[in-house]
Amino acid sequence: MVGRRSAPSVAYFLVTHALFFLLACRLSASQQARNYTFVHDARTAPEISYYDYIIVGGGTAGCPLAATLSQNATVLVLERGGSPYGDPNITYLANFGAPLADASPSSPSQRFISEDGVINARARVLGGGSCLNAGFYSRAEADYIRDVGWNSELAKQSYEWVEKKVAFQPPMKQWQSAVRDGLIDAGVLPNNGFTYDHMYGTKVGGSIFDTAGHRHTAADLLDYANPDGLTVLLKATAHKVLFHTRGKARPTAHAVVFRDSTGAKHRAYLNSGAHNEIIISAGSLGSPQLLILSGVGPVDQLKAHNITVVLDQPMVGQLMSDNPMNAVFVPSPVPVEVSLIEVVGITHFGSYIEAASGANFGSFPDNDYGLFSPKIGQLSTLPPKQRTPEALERAIYNMSKLDRAAFRGGFILEKIMGPISTAAQHDSNGPRELAPEAQQFVGVVGAVLQGHCDDHMALPWRVPGWCCG
Repeated sequence: MVGRRSAPSVAYFLVTHALFFLLACRLSASQQARNYTFVHDARTAPEISYYDYIIVGGGTAGCPLAATLSQNATVLVLERGGSPYGDPNITYLANFGAPLADASPSSPSQRFISEDGVINARARVLGGGSCLNAGFYSRAEADYIRDVGWNSELAKQSYEWVEKKVAFQPPMKQWQSAVRDGLIDAGVLPNNGFTYDHMYGTKVGGSIFDTAGHRHTAADLLDYANPDGLTVLLKATAHKVLFHTRGKARPTAHAVVFRDSTGAKHRAYLNSGAHNEIIISAGSLGSPQLLILSGVGPVDQLKAHNITVVLDQPMVGQLMSDNPMNAVFVPSPVPVEVSLIEVVGITHFGSYIEAASGANFGSFPDNDYGLFSPKIGQLSTLPPKQRTPEALERAIYNMSKLDRAAFRGGFILEKIMGPISTAAQHDSNGPRELAPEAQQFVGVVGAVLQGHCDDHMALPWRVPGWCCG
């Protein structure tokens, strides 16, 4: 027979279990799919529809924009990917890197290789790159806000609007604390503590991972939307923007042609109104691609692909570049906590120094090896253009023979603030000039630097606007 518990013991039991229950509810709420009544599969869309605004791309720009515009207008968002909710490879910090190694048609990332041979990935999911990146959150520097002509107070309010949903103060455990202290000892000063602001020196920035290690993506910003004014279609691939040209001084966009996952064609038209717009926020690659497919771009490229010229816009798709990143792996004899980018050293000589760690970067199933995976290609010693399927298979096989302890430890990453290498260009006017801040580097080291960048370029998972890392 079990003895009766004392009153204090019963009270303690009830309180602790109540707290556990509340915590479990909160954690499960951060993982479960939002009950967005306005999100639908594109197969359910009508053949013809009309909206005040049509947004192509539901990423870090499209989601907050749609939420804002839906307050006073009808808005359609076309997203070629699926939902981020319910996917553990997106939700859990410990699974970072797994989506980048997933080459399946349903993967939230789409692998591609640049003309420099750099293995890269495009987001293919509602929430965009915020579903794939390392989740570091930081505001833009004040000089940038001023230079682009934004209202500084409105920008501040906008940041706070975003931060209420997706930004958190990271826990700062052993590895990140050691990195912070090391940066300070190395002279990356001052110590700015925790701040969302961009400041030279060492700081602890924000994270889109909460304290339980669950990711909060740009899709969460749709919490702000007016459900009666918004329609989000998933697996809706935009193929062309239609323009009115007759009797117009300049072409005017009025519709978007898109297809659902079965290949069925749909058309979304703008309602009548001088302020109604089609907004392309399909990423740095998807946006110029759609413009060119729609007849807007360099006339020689359009004609070369038998695309009817709507508007000769020579800079569309030009001057694309990769940012070099150096990664140093620091092995650990004992397991290290899983952490992504939490601390950053912002130097006056033009680089960001960051770090990540993990109890075991090779703990993924099917020999994906997380960040080490040859399928991601970010931490390879083999030059990109030599990474054939056969070479990748050999690398995976060789890695499978290593002791799992070899994957314990962390990374120290250094990225430059501006690109110094551009992709190969097909340009009748000759090679493009590099950005001014890049010319000093190229002038000094010339072909040596070019060869190094071609062989060792890596993607730093930067999402412009509000989330980087």
